Amino acid sequence: MNNVMKSCLGVALSLMTLVPVAATADDYKLVSNQRIACGRGLSPGKLNTATCKTYAYLFNTKTSEFFRCQMTLVMTRDNKEVINVQADGGCTKRPRIFESDGDYMFDAMETEPPNTNSFFGPGGFAVWASATNERKLRGCITIASGLGSDVSKCLDMTFQ
Repeated sequence: MNNVMKSCLGVALSLMTLVPVAATADDYKLVSNQRIACGRGLSPGKLNTATCKTYAYLFNTKTSEFFRCQMTLVMTRDNKEVINVQADGGCTKRPRIFESDGDYMFDAMETEPPNTNSFFGPGGFAVWASATNERKLRGCITIASGLGSDVSKCLDMTFQ
C-alpha cells in the first residue's frame, strides 16, 4: 500500500511539473509566412550545384520576442548522380518587439534574394506585431548595413 501511495504521489508531481511547460509551449507560434529561394550554378567539370535557403519565424505571443530561423541545403551533382548533399541551419533570438507582456499576433516576410535592387547584400526582413486586445500595431524592418552589422528600426502605427 505504501508503494502505491508513493507511485501516485510521483505521478501527481510529474503532472504538476508538466502543466507549466505545456502552458509555456502554447505561447510560441510558427509564423505561416515561410519563404524558400533556390539558385544554381555550374562548377568546373560540368558539376551542377543547387543552393536553397528557407526562413521561418517562431514568435512568443506573450512576450513578443521572436526567433528567426534559417536552413540551407546545397546539392552537387553531375550528369549521372548526386555527389554531395549538405544542410545546416539554426535559429537566432531577436529582441522583443513590445516592452511589456501581453497577447500578441505576428507576421514576417523576407526581402528578395540578392539582385540588382539589393544595395547592401542579402537584403533583410520585416516583421509586424499587433496586440490582440487593443489597437496597437508595430512594424519593424531589419536590413544588412554592408558594414558587418544589421540596422533595425521599429515604428508604432498611428490610426487616423
